Amino acid sequence: MIREVHVVDQKHSPVMVGEVLHALNIQDDGTYVDATFGAGGHTKAILDQLSPNGRVLAIDRDPNSYKFVNKLFPNERRLTFIQRSFSDLSLIVDEHNLNRCVVGIVIDLGVSSMQLDEADRGFSFMRNGPLDMRMDPSVGETAADWLNRVEEQELRRVLREFGEERFAGRIARNVIKFRKIKPIRTTKVLSKLVADSVPTREYGKHPATRAFQAIRIHINGELEELRTVLHQAIDTLAIGGRLVVISFHSLEDRCVKSFMRKSASGDCYPPDLPITDDQIRPTLRLLGKPIRPTPIEIESNPRSRSAILRSAEKLKSAI
Repeated sequence: MIREVHVVDQKHSPVMVGEVLHALNIQDDGTYVDATFGAGGHTKAILDQLSPNGRVLAIDRDPNSYKFVNKLFPNERRLTFIQRSFSDLSLIVDEHNLNRCVVGIVIDLGVSSMQLDEADRGFSFMRNGPLDMRMDPSVGETAADWLNRVEEQELRRVLREFGEERFAGRIARNVIKFRKIKPIRTTKVLSKLVADSVPTREYGKHPATRAFQAIRIHINGELEELRTVLHQAIDTLAIGGRLVVISFHSLEDRCVKSFMRKSASGDCYPPDLPITDDQIRPTLRLLGKPIRPTPIEIESNPRSRSAILRSAEKLKSAI
């Protein structure tokens, strides 16, 4: 039975928290991984269901997340926070001697409300700030640096592949043309540049939405990270452990859907792996249909409107 859930912070409400807890099938003395800690919403909800013997391993590559650990969980011995990328899941679990002891993993993908609300992070076209977009500001190239050096053909590819942007060619040409005059350094400049390049608008969607998404995904290697953590999750889970993933756009969801379906059919092996048909076994069992937020949640938290939750359970045949 799920105990009453308390929202940590209305400004940073966790998405579909009740549905996540139900999909995880919480064991009060179990060990769980919140692979995308963010502002701590899902971690708090899980901890509220656990006994003193339960444990949560929380991971986030954004160093700003640590302030929520100190704020919300100052004396919480059941919580361990690690500032790393979730693509290091296997290493992190091994380092804590928890391999195949984890009974549930939740992954809440995409950019967090906290990151969108901070203009200095450069994630939002609604707030003017430096064009950064890095999940971990200490690692890698900023979006501004990349935009001011990238070739037109590569920019067009990124916009099409990661943003499914119909006007990728037009936007790429205008970016190259603009930066010959002066560098692109702020979200406001990029947002206007994209908006001026898009001749038609999608109802209810800002014209820069797809371009910002594409650039952010590229800068952070998000799809590569996702594919990596999904495969590692199966090895990490105990038999009967649950994997719960929330995605926010079609590229993420397509990746999660494909992985879970192939794992459930036993078709997740590399094509060149020397195994016979009788050795192919499913590793996951799908747990029902994908779930979307309720109208009530969407009304109270509009950013949840595009969320899709998929869940699966590790089978004994995965060993």
